[in-house]
Amino acid sequence: MAKKYCCDEYTRLTGVSRRVFVRTGGLAMVSFGLAPCFMGRALGATASLQGRGKILVCVFQRGAVDGLSMVVPHGDREYYKARQNIAIEAPGRGSNRVIDLDGFFGLHPSLAPLQPWYEEGHLAIVHAVGSPDATRSHFDAQDYMETGTPGVKSTPDGWLNRLLAETAEAELGGPQALIRGLAVTQQEPLALSGPQASLAVGDLQQFLGGEGAPSQRARGTDRQMNAATDMAGSDMANERQVEQARRRTSGNQRQREMLASGFEALYGADERDIVLSTGSEALDAVAFLKTADPLRYQVANGAEYPNVGLGRQLRHVAQLIKADIGLEIAFADIEGWDTHRQQGSTQGPLANRLTEFGQALAAFARDLGDRMEDVVVLTMSEFGRTVEENGSRGTDHGHANACMVLGGQVNGGTVYGDWPGLSREQRYQGRDLAITTDFRDVFGEVADTHLSPANRDTLFPGHVLEPSNYKGLIKT
Repeated sequence: MAKKYCCDEYTRLTGVSRRVFVRTGGLAMVSFGLAPCFMGRALGATASLQGRGKILVCVFQRGAVDGLSMVVPHGDREYYKARQNIAIEAPGRGSNRVIDLDGFFGLHPSLAPLQPWYEEGHLAIVHAVGSPDATRSHFDAQDYMETGTPGVKSTPDGWLNRLLAETAEAELGGPQALIRGLAVTQQEPLALSGPQASLAVGDLQQFLGGEGAPSQRARGTDRQMNAATDMAGSDMANERQVEQARRRTSGNQRQREMLASGFEALYGADERDIVLSTGSEALDAVAFLKTADPLRYQVANGAEYPNVGLGRQLRHVAQLIKADIGLEIAFADIEGWDTHRQQGSTQGPLANRLTEFGQALAAFARDLGDRMEDVVVLTMSEFGRTVEENGSRGTDHGHANACMVLGGQVNGGTVYGDWPGLSREQRYQGRDLAITTDFRDVFGEVADTHLSPANRDTLFPGHVLEPSNYKGLIKT
């Protein structure tokens, strides 16, 4: 059922989208144009690669989180003037108030699990960050952020796939891991789409025959795969189209049942049960993933993941990191941020989502323990929300937002970025938080200083990364 507090476009995106990715197996290749060396590599050779490397984990907050509620500028009086009903009370006594960070900014109280990481210097925040493109379309803005090319719809690959290409180039001459990029989402993210081989592993139960539409947006994989279906201008697939998509999956009932059980089923299945329609190219990857058997995984350090979407995704990522399979980039996402109506303050849809978000990130960091020295978590959202609340006690599509950077080598304990102010004359188009930091500069700095790509200039076509302008988010 569509969320009643979000817009029609977002409802369509979280159902069957205009571009439906027809999946043919539990491990869906982000690119079927795989170089023969990827799947042809012997597992024994890959085993020699096991070890601790640097890892980037991206978390996409799909739907446009309200950054002004997530990281509250309680020191700006205009914030409270603009939000009579949904503002978070200024720091003070009581649990339902802003958690002060530096006297000006503070965390939403639902993000209390992240406060220790900020205080210990492992969590950094960048505010007033976003895309220079003016679109307020979820569909376009997410694509622009994932390709790293705002305003350009023809980009054939994602920025994380280009990053994988550059880290591979940096390691040229040495062996490479079998699984370097992985998405733990139900559909493949555009950010990982491209010629570099990556895997998308998720729960396909709804898409393969369960009740309801997929809970994740089906990404535009027609750029990479002939198996994508064009919905011919329709935003919603009809019953006949859905049935056609289902029939394109394997007709083997045993395979369908195994796929429907999700991520854990891959570890208990016989490799012969997972053969894509394109052949047996996924078998090596499946067998290799079995080395991180989730059924035997024990969460460490007293971490408690929320037993829902993002918590489950990050738990899987932690498992694979600890398995030392050579993972370099992981991608997760969490929906439900499109709060046009009844957004709430310290209670309501936004507070509930922030609770899951904060608990999941904190559990992930606690679970990994000292492994966080090699890990950086980067959060993102397609755009922010309006400064003023609307007549439905919600917020509408805006411009700038806030993002977080979490890790053992993060220069945390600081809210980075120039604050533009919230008075009407300071706002973008008189209504939104203005951008003072391009998202590509944040993504690029994290990628460059943490993963050391061979050539930073290829990450964001048309945009030059200047190390002299880096904010110092990562210790070097």
